[in-house]
Amino acid sequence: MSSNNREWSGGSSGATRRTFIRQSTMATAGLALGSRFAFAAPLGRKVRIGVVGGNFGKGFYFHEHPNAIVEAVSDLRTDRRSALMQTYRCNKSYESLEKMVGDKNIDAIFIATPAPDHVRHVELVLDSGKHVMSAVPAAWGSLEECERLIAKVKSTGLKYMMAETSYYYPGTITARQFYREGKFGNLYSATAQYHHDGLEQLYVIDGKRTWRYGMTPMWYPTHCTSMLISVTGERLTSVSCQGWGDGNAYLKDNAYQNPFWNETAFFRTDKGTQFTVEVWWKGAHAGDERGEWYGDKMSLLCGDPNGVGPHPDRIVRAGTQLEKDSGGFVRTEGKVEAFETPNYWKSDLLPPGLRHDSDHRGSHTFLTHEFIDSIVKDRNPLIDVYEAVAYTAPGIVAHQSAMKGGELLAIPQYDPRR
Repeated sequence: MSSNNREWSGGSSGATRRTFIRQSTMATAGLALGSRFAFAAPLGRKVRIGVVGGNFGKGFYFHEHPNAIVEAVSDLRTDRRSALMQTYRCNKSYESLEKMVGDKNIDAIFIATPAPDHVRHVELVLDSGKHVMSAVPAAWGSLEECERLIAKVKSTGLKYMMAETSYYYPGTITARQFYREGKFGNLYSATAQYHHDGLEQLYVIDGKRTWRYGMTPMWYPTHCTSMLISVTGERLTSVSCQGWGDGNAYLKDNAYQNPFWNETAFFRTDKGTQFTVEVWWKGAHAGDERGEWYGDKMSLLCGDPNGVGPHPDRIVRAGTQLEKDSGGFVRTEGKVEAFETPNYWKSDLLPPGLRHDSDHRGSHTFLTHEFIDSIVKDRNPLIDVYEAVAYTAPGIVAHQSAMKGGELLAIPQYDPRR
């Protein structure tokens, strides 16, 4: 048995090392989230929140935050409005966002509406003088929408945040910390996967096509793009993308003229990093959202989040000993270690009432806190409009590349701070 297999087998020395790494990682987790993230005693202000969208919108915890009150909820459907009222223990509801924005008691609104409506709804909220958090993506298939969004946020001076869950996945938080500590050495490559077979179950509801019918994979890239951009701060500058489809009826007749189930993009960044992104709606895969970060000193590889497969989360360290591969050629033997990624929601990074597991691997409590905290402390959210567009726009250009047979295309840059 190789030394690597002994590490994975859970022997006492391996367990001790994993425990030490986990404790060390948790102890300095504040670095991964930004030092301002360590929770302090709540300030006196209460932010009055409106929540719009009775599906995804139910999965957040504004009613548990010490600085928030859910003032009202809204959905076009009566049953979903009722579910929102029950979730947030709120007795005020509106039949539409258009009616909600007139409520002068509301300070901020969370938009959990269909993706094609995000920019229009965000504009409506900002024009009413309220801060806004939006579900992903920031825009839907249009660079012009990205530009509109930036212009509106800039002109109003209000807070905008995108609720990107992968920013707070345990693996991404850990990678962010390792990067800031220089543990990767030179980070030269990364891979991110969003594999989600079965979405066609949501294509038609009550006999009507939904916005998801035949949806373009790379128009929904943020679960992947965040895994590199939020770790290193770099920007994606060019892309070549390939798509795959099987001629299914969904791909022949959809509003997006999208012929692909799956798209795989090969990005390059302003730091020269290679970044592969897979957004796949179809195929024999485990259904995962995971990342891998490769450096010349150390790499971090996330395991399958569904607990499927032979490998756990693991670290690979550059080796010094030589070995022979199966062909008899000499190579350096990398040191592979099982790594138990911490549950960061258990730490003091969150207010006590939010220190529990939540949807999308514990990310929803973090998103809740970040939005409220940014308003109370009058600071930019970590996933502000420029960060949100940096996650979204590259996917729009990637799909353009796939439609052109993989042509290498430049990605426009929008962040004036860079």
